Amino acid sequence: MTSAVSGIANLQECFLLVIDVQERLMAAMPDGTRDVLIKQVGVLLQAAEVLNIPVAITEQYPKGLGPTEADLLSLSPTKTVIEKTCFACTNADSFMTRLRSSHRRSVILTGMETHICILQTALALQKQGYQVFVVEDGVSSRTAQNKHNALQRLRQAGVIITNTESVLFEWLADAKHTAFRTLSKLIV
Repeated sequence: MTSAVSGIANLQECFLLVIDVQERLMAAMPDGTRDVLIKQVGVLLQAAEVLNIPVAITEQYPKGLGPTEADLLSLSPTKTVIEKTCFACTNADSFMTRLRSSHRRSVILTGMETHICILQTALALQKQGYQVFVVEDGVSSRTAQNKHNALQRLRQAGVIITNTESVLFEWLADAKHTAFRTLSKLIV
């Protein structure tokens, strides 16, 4: 698996997982978090749509935490929304079925909360042999300390911590890519 050796988010190997970016959960985040998170996750969703990268969106107990932010759902018409109560998405059968059927071995994680669902999902995916990337500017926790701690733990465990722009340009790999002009406009 080339992407695991190089640490590059290879277009043909990647699966995008957006975890729990829900209305009521977003309200508990620090001021200014919503706009940044919606922008970064939105860029990844739009790029995945253009590049035909499979996407799954999870919702943690939507009856209590509300649905995924509408701004994000509108960006991914081919989305799969998976309801769950477990913190590690790997414990949601419908997610693992979707991931396995994609035949992708690298998973890009974005969403909330870094120290709970992102952390547990990343470690569980890694244990199952997946190459895992966590998008640092596309994840959030209620406190900066919790986010920082989770990212440190993930780094120590060998999970690749990256950012939205790096993922985007790794997916493109070359300025000659037919989607380069379209996707490079997303990061302005």
